[in-house]
Amino acid sequence: MARKPLIRIALVENDPLRVVGFRTLFESVSGFELVSVSLSDIRGLPSIDLVLLSDCNVQNLFDLMTDLKATHPDLRIIVTGSGGEETILQALVAGAKGYVHEAASPAEFVHAVRVVSQGSVWVPRRVLSMFIERVSSAPARISPTGHETFTSREREVLELLVAGRSNKEIGSPLGIGERTVKAHVAKLLRKVGAQNRIELSVHALTHSLVIPK
Repeated sequence: MARKPLIRIALVENDPLRVVGFRTLFESVSGFELVSVSLSDIRGLPSIDLVLLSDCNVQNLFDLMTDLKATHPDLRIIVTGSGGEETILQALVAGAKGYVHEAASPAEFVHAVRVVSQGSVWVPRRVLSMFIERVSSAPARISPTGHETFTSREREVLELLVAGRSNKEIGSPLGIGERTVKAHVAKLLRKVGAQNRIELSVHALTHSLVIPK
């Protein structure tokens, strides 16, 4: 029987004790390979599936993630730290696929990495619940189906946005530039009445505007 491929993790962490803790954790379960790296090393790593990035030791975290996603669009990033709801949402908008609180259990860290490596998004339940409640209670600004108020291009952009794609990742398969993508996203935000991409995504899912893939 063929062995299951390893999930290769690049850990960016300045605290030696946390490095030891993460290394011990991921060496204790099968299916993972962890390497501790500096930020400058990430671009030179050819076969990394996921980056585990602490928000406690990195200045301009969101700009950094945007830069990483621009050069490595398929790179999955999980941020770990003690941020509140808005920080978590900013991380997701900047390109993170997950956020795990630094006080989370070892089992939760492992589960989050598995979920994100499979293409899904991992966020604390309270954050998801907060946005679902906020969007669900907001006055509807679109028709019940929502489809007839969107152009075909806007629907394509929305489907890729809900899938967690960055502007570059949205524009590439559609053959449009990032500035055009931003314009479409701005129109979608206005039509739905959402404040940001996360709220737009939650609204699209809770109102069946797109079918999750």
